[in-house]
Amino acid sequence: MGPWDVEQVLGLASDPASAKAGQAQARTAKWPETASSERAVWGLCQGSGKQPYQTTVDLSGPAYKCSCPSRKFPCKHALGLLLLWAGGEVRAGDEPEWVTSWVEQRAARAERPERKPGEVADPLAAQQRASRRADRVSAGMAELASWLDDQVRQGLGGFDQRAYTELSRLAARMVDAQAPGVAGAVRRAAGVIGRGHGWPGELLEELSLIHLIVSAHDRLAELPPSLADTVQSRIGWTVETARVLAEGEKVEDDWLVLGRVIEPDERLTVRRVWLRGATTGRLGLILTFAAAGRPLDPLPGRPGEYVPGAVSFYPGALPMRALLTQTAPRLPAPRPSGFTARQALASYVESVAADPWNERWPLVLQDVRPARYGEGWALVDAAGDGLEILPGVDPWKLLAVSAGDPVTVAGEWNRAGFRPMTCWHDDRPVVL
Repeated sequence: MGPWDVEQVLGLASDPASAKAGQAQARTAKWPETASSERAVWGLCQGSGKQPYQTTVDLSGPAYKCSCPSRKFPCKHALGLLLLWAGGEVRAGDEPEWVTSWVEQRAARAERPERKPGEVADPLAAQQRASRRADRVSAGMAELASWLDDQVRQGLGGFDQRAYTELSRLAARMVDAQAPGVAGAVRRAAGVIGRGHGWPGELLEELSLIHLIVSAHDRLAELPPSLADTVQSRIGWTVETARVLAEGEKVEDDWLVLGRVIEPDERLTVRRVWLRGATTGRLGLILTFAAAGRPLDPLPGRPGEYVPGAVSFYPGALPMRALLTQTAPRLPAPRPSGFTARQALASYVESVAADPWNERWPLVLQDVRPARYGEGWALVDAAGDGLEILPGVDPWKLLAVSAGDPVTVAGEWNRAGFRPMTCWHDDRPVVL
C-alpha cells in the first residue's frame, strides 16, 4: 500500500485543532524511530517524558494506537506519523512485536463471527421490558402534552423567567420515561432561550415540533407505517442492526463520501458520514457513536472517494440513516455535480415535507464563492443567491482553496446555517 497524500491524512483529524497539532508533530527530529509495512506504520515519538510514545497506525482501518494520554483518535502523534509517511520520510521495515501483536489482534476480532440476535436473550422477558417501556413513554408523553397545553392557555409572556428551569425538568422527566429523543428535543428548546433577538420565535418553533411528536404518538396506529417508524425513532426507540440488514431497503451503488462531521462532548462522540450514490443519487447517513475517550470505528472511506457497497436503510418516511456493507475496494471519484442555492433549499423543503423533524440535510453546492454576509459568511452562486455559513465555522481554509474562484462544496444544512465539510479544487477533494 503506497503512502496517502497530505489531504487524505488531514481529513482523518477529528477537528482543525487536531490537524494543526498533527502538523507540528510531523518533524523527523521528534521521531527517533519510524518504519512501515504493507499493513501498518509505526514509530517512537519523543514527548516531554523520558520514554517515547509508541504510535501505531493499522492502514486497513485506519485504526490507531498510541501510548500517549490523549483522548482524541487519531491523536496528534498518529497524525504526525502519517504526515511523515505521506511525505516519503518513513522507510519500509520489519514490524516489531508490539506492532505485529496489535495488528493481528485487530484482524482476529474482525474475523470473529457475530452472535446471532436472540441467541441468548429471553424473548418473553424482552417483550415484557418493551411493554413496560411503552407504558412509561405514554405516561411521559401525556405529562408533556398537559404542560404544552398549559403554556398555550397562559401565553409565553414572561416565560423566559421560568422557561429554562421548567424545560430542564421536563427533559429529565422524558429521560425517566425512556423517551431520549424527546428529551433531546426539549433540551434543544431550552438551549434557544435568550440566544439572540429572535429567540422567542425559535422557541415557539421548537415547542411546535415537540407538540407535533406528542400528537403523532397519540395517533400512532392511524399513521402510515413509514411515518409511524419515523415517530418511534424520534421518540427514541431503536431498531436492531440485524433487523436493518435483514429487512431494510437495500441499495447497491458506488457511494461517494460527501464528508463527515464529528461532534464530541464530555459523554459521547458522534460522527456523521454522508453518502451519495453515483448512479441512484440516493443519500445515506452513517452514524457512529463512541463513549468519551474511546475511538470511533474507522471511516468507511475518505471524503471524495467512492465506496462500492450495499446500503441498508433504517425504516422511516425519509430513509437516510443506513448501514454500509462494502463490497469492493475504495475508488477515486471525480468532482460531484451540485445544486444552485435555490435548488438546494428546495430539496431541503422536500425533506421536511416527508419528515417534519428532519434536523440536517446534506447538500452539494456547485460553482459557489465564499462571501461576507453581515458579520459572517455565505456561499453565493452565479445568480447571486446564497446560503449562510453556520456561525462559528472557520471559513479560512475554504477561502484559501477558492481564492475567489467558484468551487464545489459539500456540506450539512440545518435551520441555523450551512456547515461545509468538503470542497473540490479541480477534481481533488479538500476536507474542511
